[in-house]
Amino acid sequence: MAEYICVFNKDTLLIKPSKKSPLFLRTIVLLFAMVCGIYICTVCIKQISTTVTKMNIQVIQSPSPDSNIITQLEPRIPTLHYPKPETFSRGECSKNPVRFFVILSMQRSGSGWFETLLNSHVNVSSNGEIFSLLERRKNISNIVQTLEKVYNLDWFTSASKNECSAAVGFKWMLNQGLVEHHKEIVEYFNHRGVSVIFLFRKNLLRRMVSVLANSYDRYAKLLNGTHKSHVHSQQEATALSSYKPIINSASLISDLKEIGSAAVKALEYFNSTRHLVLYYEDLITN
Repeated sequence: MAEYICVFNKDTLLIKPSKKSPLFLRTIVLLFAMVCGIYICTVCIKQISTTVTKMNIQVIQSPSPDSNIITQLEPRIPTLHYPKPETFSRGECSKNPVRFFVILSMQRSGSGWFETLLNSHVNVSSNGEIFSLLERRKNISNIVQTLEKVYNLDWFTSASKNECSAAVGFKWMLNQGLVEHHKEIVEYFNHRGVSVIFLFRKNLLRRMVSVLANSYDRYAKLLNGTHKSHVHSQQEATALSSYKPIINSASLISDLKEIGSAAVKALEYFNSTRHLVLYYEDLITN
């Protein structure tokens, strides 16, 4: 655009240049910023590549196992044990640690099915309801003697994995001497590092029906003249479900409260142990 002339008076003459477009200035600033950015990125990439090429990565091999490591760790981790059974030799598994557990439950609460899940693991042994016999629980001495035999891997059942067991335990019903000797048993569990698993049933009414049906089948023997506390097929379950028990509605509420209070007391007695609480209904849904 041509320059233009402004005349203020006869003696003054001003010549003003034309205004430059602001778009042109912005374009120049943008190009300058792009050039600076490219330069900075180039310098950074060179520095990073130089640093990487100069790094000397050394792979350090893990140290060989210390023969005394078991002796060092055992006092710190009381839940790990290394039994020395009297009836057999653990052989190459003698250095493998074993954990002790016990399932505290009530009859007809799914403990048998839960044990089946545990025993499906090749190195887990849950040895069933070992205190169902009165002789084993008539006093605390017999109870401790039985516990020692189980946790020393000298207790043999169909669930025993023998020398290479990684976890060993059993299920114990609340009415099998457990509550009567709870103080001594809690002390034993804490001393031996036994993990307690509480397994209860939320629906106490269904549990009561199962107890009545099982008691009836003990004498009626609905399964081809035999009695089975735990069924393993749909046909057996259908045969047992044909029995419809009669419930005393007058004492129903008090009976259910009594069952619930027994579970609460057990939780209070064994609260100081290393434990967790499971419910049958939660297990079958997940």
